[in-house]
Amino acid sequence: MVRAVLKAAFIAGLMLAACAGSSAARENPRVCGPFGDPPADTISAPKPYCWGAGLRGPWHDANGTERYACINEPQAAAENGRFPLIVYLHPSLFGTATVHATGLLRDLNSFSFGAVRSGYIVLEPLGRKTTHFYPFPDRNGLGWDNWYRQLNPAGGVEVGGTIYRENVDAAAIDHFIAEEIAAGKVDPARVYIIGWSNGAAMGLLYALNRPNIAAAAVYSSPDPWGAFDDPCPQRPVARPPGNDTEIQIFNPRLPVMHIHNSCDAAAMCPNSELLASQLEAAGSRVSDIILSPFGAQVSGCMRACGVDPKGDPDNPLGWTLGLANHGQWPLRWTSVMLQFLRDHPLQRPRAAGRDETPGRRELAPARSTVLNTAPALRASVRSAGASSRAAFAEYLRYQRPAAGPACALCILRVTSARARRRGNGVRRPDAPVRP
Repeated sequence: MVRAVLKAAFIAGLMLAACAGSSAARENPRVCGPFGDPPADTISAPKPYCWGAGLRGPWHDANGTERYACINEPQAAAENGRFPLIVYLHPSLFGTATVHATGLLRDLNSFSFGAVRSGYIVLEPLGRKTTHFYPFPDRNGLGWDNWYRQLNPAGGVEVGGTIYRENVDAAAIDHFIAEEIAAGKVDPARVYIIGWSNGAAMGLLYALNRPNIAAAAVYSSPDPWGAFDDPCPQRPVARPPGNDTEIQIFNPRLPVMHIHNSCDAAAMCPNSELLASQLEAAGSRVSDIILSPFGAQVSGCMRACGVDPKGDPDNPLGWTLGLANHGQWPLRWTSVMLQFLRDHPLQRPRAAGRDETPGRRELAPARSTVLNTAPALRASVRSAGASSRAAFAEYLRYQRPAAGPACALCILRVTSARARRRGNGVRRPDAPVRP
């Protein structure tokens, strides 16, 4: 029942877009920079209703905005043991309740990642209401800022004398992941990302910049480096950027599965294909799965539903058939996504590499992007048992050590020399499996 209501609300809300053109999403165009667009303007940050799940937060980001997340744990989580963690990022305009439409909670207790017990944890951070570069009615609303692409694992950076702080949405995701790790219930080698639409775009942007993320499986993602009316598109590269049209990603070997529709909302199937080609050019291997309107895997996009690699908000099929496809999660493929994640644990740390671009230096961040030194988190780790502290220390092996002075939790740090000794290899994704 919940899934049916959410599906109807999702499609009904987006159908408003059928009567709109493709005018720019943000009212005042601003100058592009080394990280794409300027940070999105915050309108508000609501508190989620978690539908029987646990609530995490509030935690205040660098803007002082209260951030929240919902948490769903398997029944076996009450016992001792560590479980895979799936971070679910919701689509724009719709919040964390959309997880009920994905089937992830259906399999919460039964799906096995090969551990002694079945089950996994689902963490659902909530985005902010901000301005977007999407067609109407998604020019502003709840969602994620994947247009300001400063997600350097070290935190803030300085370019040409200007300090660029970390994307606050990425920092919020970092915090809630670290909080769950500190609780001692999460297997640090199995932290995954799943996202839908704008949440898929943010999920890819985040996971491709966090070496501690094992794999990502997303549904119907626009290209987070350039789609629709984004005035500041960039090309992801696995090296220091040559100019502002490029941006470095710090986890380019991330195993990625992207499921999307041959006819998608705003005719964005060609944009999703552009995304796949960009990631492959940067060194990633993407399992790119295109679905027909009946949910079967097909070989390419529907040409009648658009051919523009930026997407086409004026395409009639995009706002009818494509919108209906986009607003419905492909439930029969959820198990395929989970199998893909299960097959790609984090084998060993992936070296992020230091940014050596002339004139660009890393700052000593006020806090590490994963090892958050907020008082509440420090207290939670201090009060945790030995097994919880050991789990958190293991998790940090997969994080790039932060620059700057020692933090309050430096006893849990692992030196960069140790990380280098462990190497940076990772298994490549397997071919997609049909459901």
